Amino acid sequence: MTRPRRSHLFMPGSNSRALEKARNLAADGLILDLEDSVAPDAKAVARDGIAAAIAAKGFGKREILIRTNGLDTPWWADDVAMAANASPDGILVPKVSRVEELDTIGRRLAELGAAPTVKVWAMIETARAVLHAEELAAAGRDPARRLSGFVFGPNDISRETRIKMLPGRAAMIPMISHCILATRAHGLEILDGPYSDIANSDGFATECAQGRDLGFDGKTLIHPSQIEACNAIFTPPEEEVARARKIIAAFELPENVSRGAIRLDGAMVERLHADMARRTIEIADAIAAMGKG
Repeated sequence: MTRPRRSHLFMPGSNSRALEKARNLAADGLILDLEDSVAPDAKAVARDGIAAAIAAKGFGKREILIRTNGLDTPWWADDVAMAANASPDGILVPKVSRVEELDTIGRRLAELGAAPTVKVWAMIETARAVLHAEELAAAGRDPARRLSGFVFGPNDISRETRIKMLPGRAAMIPMISHCILATRAHGLEILDGPYSDIANSDGFATECAQGRDLGFDGKTLIHPSQIEACNAIFTPPEEEVARARKIIAAFELPENVSRGAIRLDGAMVERLHADMARRTIEIADAIAAMGKG
């Protein structure tokens, strides 16, 4: 099933009002956070708050992920135990850099009896993770690891590598492309990292469009005000969807069923364009279904 992942909003697990408000936000997904946005002395309260919010339901078709603390912290064991019991759509684990860490996560979820529907998302935010992105993505072929995708973490990568976070992200594009290629080679999804300058709507829109064109499935967000623009930018334009439907219809004509390429509106269209058209239609239909409750 194709699932829209245009916008995934981080929500601090320690803020009960924010968790309640999240039920009415137009984001495709919510990342209920136990890591960066939660102070050490509030981790337990946040854990309980997230568990209660998920148990209360009411999030509709939004994808619900829980961002745990890292495996090297004293909080991870309790985080993953709560998540296994709460049964969100997945857990997002920070700073995954080695296949062995994916093994640890998958094994612990199994030991805790987590439902098979609880997937794993890995944050790619270390130099090692970027260098070994293909190895990590390939490891996801093993269903025991439950790996669904990556979230690219530019801020931590910048901190570790000393690559500056500048408008346009030129210095990071090779790393971004490498991670995207790794996911596509192994059938995974990948989300872009957040844009921190909340007040700069033009800069945000530019980075969203860049992420879309680079091949990200969507973007993680840090403020509800970013949702509308992000959704609009990652939604296939109506003319693109109409063109996709026209391509599919043309290849389904009896005279074209066995042909590898056809002429359509003065241009040559190949079977690969039909495959791309199907993806466009699937995501457009899934987005439309999100709005139906």
